[in-house]
Order: sequence, then structure tokens, then C-alpha cells
Amino acid sequence: MAYRRTPAVQARLDAQAGLIVQAATKVLAESGYAGMSMAAVAAEAGVATGTVYKNFAGKADLVTAVFRKVVAGEVAAVVAASATGTAVERVSAAVETFAGRALKNPKLAYVLLVEPVDTVVDTERLHFRRAFAEAFESAVADGVSRGELPAQDARTSAAALVGAIGEVLVGPLAAAPHGESVVPELITFALRALGVRAAPSGAVARQESGVSDADA
Repeated sequence: MAYRRTPAVQARLDAQAGLIVQAATKVLAESGYAGMSMAAVAAEAGVATGTVYKNFAGKADLVTAVFRKVVAGEVAAVVAASATGTAVERVSAAVETFAGRALKNPKLAYVLLVEPVDTVVDTERLHFRRAFAEAFESAVADGVSRGELPAQDARTSAAALVGAIGEVLVGPLAAAPHGESVVPELITFALRALGVRAAPSGAVARQESGVSDADA
């Protein structure tokens, strides 16, 4: 009879794997993909290196698991932040959440977005980009259908936004002491790219003061 793991044993193994993934995430955030080793992950997790290999076939397998866990959480945050509102509000929230969270951990964001990795991890990166693009695509498609955005292919626009934002996040601005200051610029860029027309100069100030264009 083939051996079957009991629920208790499986739960223990799952918890151990989760601990290793958490440790690998921290090592990646500190050292990047090139600087990460299975031994370093083992030390961070407080387990033997052999234990890491019992759970993951190698570095690429482990980092793939990290990608899936981290990306799932990041995508969920973007989707939740951009779930309601006008097209401008939803896209702005998506960009702010995506970029803002990445800038809080630029080293890990660099790993997720562009650092040279093994082929299997790079394949996972494509899934990661697509998942974020789908979050943007929903807001763009809804804006087009409601007449808040000009006609366009929502999938293409969303993919372009994710690519452009990602490029900025791993550049010099993301490494600046006050990297968060790039977020408003990214929001402005995203809205312009989608065809949102900027309000005339002074219009916002007049609206906030309660003075209409007719009154002016």
C-alpha cells in the first residue's frame, strides 16, 4: 500500500514550505536574485539547507513560489483599490497602489520586474505582468463602455501602462530618497495615455472655490 500523508503531516509540511518562501522573500528583497542562495534562505528560515531542497527542487523553483505568493497579494491590493469609481478614479488608484507598494520595496520590485533570472522564473514573470494588466484592463474597459475614456483596445492600453510604469519603477527615480514623489507623475502619464483630457488651467482652483466658468 502506498504511503499517504496524514492531514497533520501535510499541514506541517505546508507550514514549513510557507516559512521557507517567507524567508526567500526577505533574502530576495535584501540581495536580489543574483545574490540569493539556498543556504542563505535556509539560514534565514532557521532550517538546514537540505530541508530547503526537500521542499523546492532548486533556486528557480523556490523563487517561482515567491513570485506567485507576492504577486497574488499585490494584484489583490490593486484590484481592491481600483474596484469602484469613475475611470479616472479607478486608474489613478490602480497606478498609485501598484507603484506605491513597489517603491516601498524597490529591490524586490526590481527582482519581480526586470532582474535577469532563470527561464522558468522569467515565464512566471510574464504571468505576473499579465495579472497586473488585467487589473488595469478592467478599469479601462469600463471607462470606455461608460464614455469616460475614448475608444481603444483596453487590453493593449493596460499592457502598455504596466510596461511603462514598471520601467520607471526600476529606474533612477525609484532609487531616489523620495521615490514616492514619482507616483503623481505616473498617474498623470497614465491618464494622458488613456486619452483623459486635462482640465483647463485654473479650472480646478475655480471649482474648489465654488466659482464656475460662467461666473468667471
